[in-house]
Amino acid sequence: MLHKINKDNLIENMANNTIKVSEVSELLRMQLEGIDTDVKFDETGTVISVSDGVVRIFGLRNAESNELLEFDNGMQAIVMNLEEDNVGAILLGSSNEIKEGFIVKRTGRVANIFVGEGMLGRVITPTGEPIDGKGPIKGDLVEMPLERRAPGVIFREPVDTPLQTGLKSIDAMIPIGRGQRELIIGDRQTGKTSIAIDAILNQRESFDAGDPVYCVYVAIGQKGSSVATIVKTLEDHGAMDYTIIVSASGSDPAAMRYIAPFAGAAIGEYFRDTGRHALVVYDDLSKQAVAYREVSLILRRPSGREAYPGDIFYLHSRLLERAANIISQEEVAVQMNDLPQSLAKRVKGGGSLTALPIIETQDGDVSSYIPTNVISITDGQIFLEADLYNKGIRPAINVGISVSRVGGNAQIKAMKKVAGSLKIDQAQYQELAAFTKFGGDMDAVTAMTIDKGQKNEQLLVQPVHSPMSVEHQIAVLYCGTHGLLKNIPLSRVLEFEKEFLNTINLSHKEDVLKPLKEGVMNDEIGKIIETVASDIIKSMQE
Repeated sequence: MLHKINKDNLIENMANNTIKVSEVSELLRMQLEGIDTDVKFDETGTVISVSDGVVRIFGLRNAESNELLEFDNGMQAIVMNLEEDNVGAILLGSSNEIKEGFIVKRTGRVANIFVGEGMLGRVITPTGEPIDGKGPIKGDLVEMPLERRAPGVIFREPVDTPLQTGLKSIDAMIPIGRGQRELIIGDRQTGKTSIAIDAILNQRESFDAGDPVYCVYVAIGQKGSSVATIVKTLEDHGAMDYTIIVSASGSDPAAMRYIAPFAGAAIGEYFRDTGRHALVVYDDLSKQAVAYREVSLILRRPSGREAYPGDIFYLHSRLLERAANIISQEEVAVQMNDLPQSLAKRVKGGGSLTALPIIETQDGDVSSYIPTNVISITDGQIFLEADLYNKGIRPAINVGISVSRVGGNAQIKAMKKVAGSLKIDQAQYQELAAFTKFGGDMDAVTAMTIDKGQKNEQLLVQPVHSPMSVEHQIAVLYCGTHGLLKNIPLSRVLEFEKEFLNTINLSHKEDVLKPLKEGVMNDEIGKIIETVASDIIKSMQE
C-alpha cells in the first residue's frame, strides 16, 4: 500500500515538475530490497566418452571423489577418478542411455542410500530402489552415505554377546559374537551361502524374544533365480520380517556390483547406530573384487597382482572395518566420528554390526590374492571343504584350519564348559584318521579317539535350513564330548540324537533346557543327561 502511495506521489510530482530525490531513492530502495543478490549456478560438464559403464566428463573442475552426478535423463553416476582435464565416473545404470555430449551436473552430495524400517522384508537395488514388485518403500527414510569411516577405537567395546547361528559345529567350535567379522570361505558348491542363510533363519528366536538382529543379505553378481530362491526360503521360515535383501545381479553394471556391499553396510549402520543389532552377509566379495577390477581397468588405473588394482585390499578393509560393537555409553556414542547428519538425533549406544563376508576359492587355494587379503582383515574364518561336503558331512567345515579369534569370549558359559575341548578333539581325530588310512595296528587309545571323533562328527552333521537352539546343542554335544555314545554303532548316531532330543523336550524342559539356555551347567544337569542317554541306548540295543 505504501509502495503504491509513494509511486502515485512520484507521478503527481513529475506532473508538477517537482521531483524530490529522496522519494526516488526511497522507491528504488524498496524495489531492490526483495532481490536475491547471491549468484546461483550449477556446475555442469559434458560427456566426452562413454564405454562399459564408465563415463569421462569434461568441465567438472570442482567435483569431489564419491560425489553423485546427475545426467539430463535422470541417470546418476559416482565420481571415481579425478584427473587433470576430466573426471571419470561409474554409471548407476545402462551405458546405452548415455551419449557423448550429454550435460552432467554436480549434486554436491556423496553417493548415498535412503534407509528406514520400511525396507524390512523387501528386495532392493544398491541405490535403494525396490525390485520385488511390492510398490514403493513406505515410512520414514534416513539418508545414509555408502562410504563412511569406521568407528574409532574409543567408540567400540569388546565382543561379548554370542550371535547364535543355530549350527552345532559353528556355535560350539567357531563361535561368532555380535560385532565380529567372520569369513566364510570355500570352493563353489560347498555350502557357504547355506551357512549364512541358516544364521539369518536362526535370528527368528531373538526376534520373537524382543531382541532382534536385523539381517541384510547382499547378493553380488548372482543370478536372479538364485536370489528368488533365497527370498522364498527366508519367507517360508518367517525370516523376511527382519531381513532386507540387496541384490546386484550378474546382469547389472559393474558399478552396481561394486557398491552393493557398501549399501548393505550403510543399512546395517542405520540399525547399529540407533542402538540395535544387525548382521550383514556379503555373498560374495570375490565378485565385488572382480567388479572393482573391471571398473579400475576401464578407468585406466594401473594394475597390480592378478590384474587387481593396488587398492583392492583397502576396498575390503574399509568395508569390513565398519562392523563393530558400539559402546553402550550414549554420551560417548553420540560423538562418534563421521556420523551422518541425518542420524545426529537418533544415535543410541550399545548397537552392533556383525559381518559375514563370503569368499570363493579355486581348488581350495586359500593362498591366492583375495582370500589372503580378506583372511587378514577378518577376525577368523570358517573354511569349507569340498571333500567333506561330498562325504555327506555338512556343514563341511574343516575344523583344523577354521578359527574364531573373538567369538570364544562371547560363548555362553554352559557351551564353553561342554564344548571347550571339542575343537581340539576333532582336529586330533582328523589327523589320526588320515594316518590310519595307511593301515597297521592301532592301540586302544587311538581306536577310542577315532571312534569318539567319528561319532562327534556325525553329531555335528545338520540338515540344511534347520537351525537348532543353543540349549538343544549343548545337551546333544554333552553326549558326544563325554563319550556316552561308545556303545552304539556309527550308523545309529543320528537316530539316537533324534530320540534324545524328543525325550529331553518332553520330560526335562524345566530342569535341563531352561538352565542350559541361561548358561548354567552343573553336575546335576549332567547326571540327568547321562541317565536319559543311557536309557535311550538301552532301548536301541534291545
